[in-house]
Amino acid sequence: MCTRTLYVGEDGTVITGRNMDWKEDMASDLWVLPAGMPRDGAAGAGSIAWVSHYGSLVVSAYDNGTSDGLNEKGLAVNLLYLAESEYGTPDGSRPLLSNGVWAQYVLDNFASVAEAVAALGQEPFQIVSPALPNGAKATLHLSISDATGDSAILEYLGGTLTIHHGRQYAVMTNSPAYDEQLAINAYWARIGGLQFLPGTNNAADRFARASFLLGAIPRKADPHYMRGVPGQSYAHQAVAAVLSVQRAVSVPLGITTPEQPNISSTIWRTVADHRSMTYYFDSATRPNTFWVSLAKLNLRAGAAVRRLTIQNGEVFAGEAADQFLDATPFSFVPMTA
Repeated sequence: MCTRTLYVGEDGTVITGRNMDWKEDMASDLWVLPAGMPRDGAAGAGSIAWVSHYGSLVVSAYDNGTSDGLNEKGLAVNLLYLAESEYGTPDGSRPLLSNGVWAQYVLDNFASVAEAVAALGQEPFQIVSPALPNGAKATLHLSISDATGDSAILEYLGGTLTIHHGRQYAVMTNSPAYDEQLAINAYWARIGGLQFLPGTNNAADRFARASFLLGAIPRKADPHYMRGVPGQSYAHQAVAAVLSVQRAVSVPLGITTPEQPNISSTIWRTVADHRSMTYYFDSATRPNTFWVSLAKLNLRAGAAVRRLTIQNGEVFAGEAADQFLDATPFSFVPMTA
C-alpha cells in the first residue's frame, strides 16, 4: 500500500507526493479541521488528550482515521501500511494513542519535522492498533515532511520506535522495514535506472523506481515543457513532475493481492506544495484532478469543521476550497481490545 516521494527544487520549492494503494475503496473524504479542537487518542480511559494547535486539511480513511494531510504551517503527513509494524504491549507507563489518530496528532501539534521528531522521540504515548472496518489490522508507519525539505520516517519494529530523520529519506513505500528498503535500493542505484529498473508492483520495486524517477526529474524550470504549464510557472511544473512520478509508480486499478495489502491498486494520489500551501487530489476512478488552497480555508480556532464528500463518486475540478460544506467531525476508530 502506497508510495511517498519528497521533491526539493533548486529554488527551495518543496513538494510531497503520495499514492494510496489499498485492496478496496476506503470511503475517503477531504476534511477541514480547524485549530482549537479537543482530541484524544481513541484508546479508552488511558488515552492521551490534547487540543489542536494548528488547523489542517486531511483525507480520511473509512471516515474514522486521518491517512494524509497538510497543516497550516506547511507540515505534511502520510500514513502507509507496514506489515512488520509491532507497537509493543501497553504497560500503563504512558497514555495510549490509536495509530488511526497518529497522523492527526502530528498535524495538530507540530510546525516542523525537527519539532515533531524531538517530541515524538521522547515517546509521549504508547501506540495501539485497532482493527479497520473491514477487519484488517491497522499496521502502519508514518512519514513527515515540511516546507524546508526536511523529512522523517517513523516505524515501530519489535515494540521499538525507529526514526530516520533527514532530507535524504525522500522515498517511502511498504515492506520490508525501512533499513532493508534502503539496502535494496542501494543495489538498484548501482545498476542505474537508465539500464534497468524492477517493474513489479512489489513495494521494494516501487521504492527503486520512485527513487530513480524522483532523482531524474528537473529541479528547475524546464524550457522544453514550460509553454504548456499554467502561467508558465516553475512551481506548477514541479507539481506536475511529482504527480507524473506518482502516476508512474501507481498500481493499475483492479490489480490486488488480498493476502498482501501492501500490493494493491492505487485508489488516489495527493501532492502537497509546501510553499504555495496547495493540496492536490488525484483520484484513480475520476477524470479530473482538483486542488485546495489552504489560504482559502478558515483554519482558526472556533471555525466550523468542513467536509468535501468524494466517497460516492462526486467529481470536482480545479480549485475546490469553496465546495466544502459544514459538517460534524468524523470519529476516530476506537481501540476496543
